Amino acid sequence: MTAVLRSLATAVPPLRVTSPEAYDFFSTKFQLSPAENTLYRRLLLEGPIESRHVGMATVEEARETDPDRLNERFLRHARLTAAEAARRALAAASLTPADIGALVVNTCTGYVCPGLSSYLAEDLKLPRSLHATDIVGMGCGAALPNLACAAGLLALEGSRPVLSVAVEICSATLFMGPDPDLIVSNCIFGDGAAAAVLDQETDNGRGFIARFRGFSSVLAPEYRETLRYQQQGGRLRNHLSIRVPFIGAKVGEEALDQLLTTRKLSKRDIRWWAVHAGGTTVLDEIGKRIGLDPDALRFSREVFVHYGNMSSPTVLFSLERVLRDGRPAQGDWGVLLAFGAGFSAFAALLEFSNA
Repeated sequence: MTAVLRSLATAVPPLRVTSPEAYDFFSTKFQLSPAENTLYRRLLLEGPIESRHVGMATVEEARETDPDRLNERFLRHARLTAAEAARRALAAASLTPADIGALVVNTCTGYVCPGLSSYLAEDLKLPRSLHATDIVGMGCGAALPNLACAAGLLALEGSRPVLSVAVEICSATLFMGPDPDLIVSNCIFGDGAAAAVLDQETDNGRGFIARFRGFSSVLAPEYRETLRYQQQGGRLRNHLSIRVPFIGAKVGEEALDQLLTTRKLSKRDIRWWAVHAGGTTVLDEIGKRIGLDPDALRFSREVFVHYGNMSSPTVLFSLERVLRDGRPAQGDWGVLLAFGAGFSAFAALLEFSNA
């Protein structure tokens, strides 16, 4: 049984905030020290990000600090954004909600029990017989374990397609403070969702985008404290070390080598790259470590410019651009590469179709 990607779609909340608008907000609504103001100015007015989308009715909601109201906002906008991406993915695959046999949802920017799968099943009117799985706590890399889980469900219950959804409302974790890692987080993270439909490859003529040819993962807990969320005062507080780009490149290369070596492929065999756009320095270090031409990561850079770092959906936004603007040919190899909290890295190998 070969799992295939039948469709991929993305969505963002409607409120778009440009970087100059974000700087104006931070500099006028909060009492910043001169050093804080300088860093916000450098990142937002001189940095590469043009704009981000946020799950808020107005930007004034960014001043909210009550944990309960923040989690309510997370749930409201996670449901809306994830459902929009899912409906687009179903339409692109020419499927109805009744056709779906399983749902896998990942998020790390809010907590609800039951998980988001319960709410999405209701919002999308998915079948009561649905196999539902929620993945939490894996950070920016979680979309790839999500896809691996979906492929595994297909192997067990392969009669109906699987809907895979990655959604993050990072703006619900905005945390003010003088620490540079908080300022960087406030300046680069945005909100979004991506949804994919996975199915079994059959000979009945159903088209698909690519075959999944393998997954790999690396867990490196010795770097746990360099990238993680921590509960502080009932809220999520991001920890983002300046070492992240170098550790991400190191652990990411390990996951990539594991993926390619077992399949007797080399990096030169890979035509298309969709890498988690955690930041320009991250992409620079990964490209340098892997030995890629800067143009190979252009789609990931474009995502960062227009959306910032949306955590887990970001790598699928990059894949969407590969498909839309790169237009892979049948038989081309592609790699998805992402890393996340704790410290982890994940890779997936795709063989593209001409569908």
